[in-house]
Amino acid sequence: MNKPLAITLASALVLAGCGWKDSRLNPSNWFGSSEPAAVEPAANTNPLLPQDSNARGIFARPEPEDVTVLISRISDLRIERTAAGAIIYATAIASRQGAYNVELRPVELPEDGVLAYDFRVVYPEFQTPTGSEFSRTVHAARTVTEQDLEGIRTVRVNGTENARESRRR
Repeated sequence: MNKPLAITLASALVLAGCGWKDSRLNPSNWFGSSEPAAVEPAANTNPLLPQDSNARGIFARPEPEDVTVLISRISDLRIERTAAGAIIYATAIASRQGAYNVELRPVELPEDGVLAYDFRVVYPEFQTPTGSEFSRTVHAARTVTEQDLEGIRTVRVNGTENARESRRR
């Protein structure tokens, strides 16, 4: 009975010794706190390649032209929470049938505390009928992380005729 008690007390004392603030036995003290370190600027790895990042080769294709336009009317906006952030669902009515390549594109100059998106679509080059509202309805979604939502109180989706927004409770 005395032997197990002595071993238990000895191991308890050793374990308690690890809890000291500056103890070398405490694994959390093995590394110091982090400090900023100087970073060397990246050198040109290949002197045969030009420094200009806008330089294009002779076989490079030109930048594609942006043919997207704002959707006519935003009819619904839903935001659903996920484990990693949220999913923004937007439903809109196009001005005519055939809209494709829908996208929720971030606004260039966002306001403080507002996460704003433009609902953009591409229409066919040929004329399409207007059709019913149901046949012109399109949906788009975009995921945002918790880091993106930090400090955001309002999410807004813009269209040509209107915009819809959802505020945090």
